[in-house]
Amino acid sequence: EKEKEKEKEEYELTCTPLFTKVVTLFTEQNNLHLAIPGGLIGVGTNLDPLLCRGDRLVGQVIGAPGTLPNVYIKLEMQYRLMRRCVGLKTRTKVPKVKRGEVLMVTVGSDAVGGRVIGTGGDLMRVVLSRPVCTDLLARVLLSRRVERHWRLIGWGQVTRGKEL
Repeated sequence: EKEKEKEKEEYELTCTPLFTKVVTLFTEQNNLHLAIPGGLIGVGTNLDPLLCRGDRLVGQVIGAPGTLPNVYIKLEMQYRLMRRCVGLKTRTKVPKVKRGEVLMVTVGSDAVGGRVIGTGGDLMRVVLSRPVCTDLLARVLLSRRVERHWRLIGWGQVTRGKEL
């Protein structure tokens, strides 16, 4: 089993930036001349539509080269669990997070699976199923699979990470 984990750790992921030109900006049905942070903004580019189909780019980060945060495959975070699980009819208490457990980690608008590789006190280390672009000190949401649905169980703040 340790050999399998070692193989997974040695498996090399790559992250390839997509370079494009922003052609249009819009929100709802209004064309925009500029965009500021906040709200939902549609970005029209000259990327091949194949890359964008099926909402494949949802949650991805856009910015000028050299201005974006680092890309991480492992995150360490300070976290807090809620007392009760959100969205359940019964008032179920949230059990502690365990090593090996799979959680959904929401970073910005990007929800990515993560396996807990360590916990201690209010710290947790998670290896992600795919890389995320985020700042240190960014806030994240934590969800757990409960009754066949992802349920919000807590939140955290990224303290460190392993860059890709």
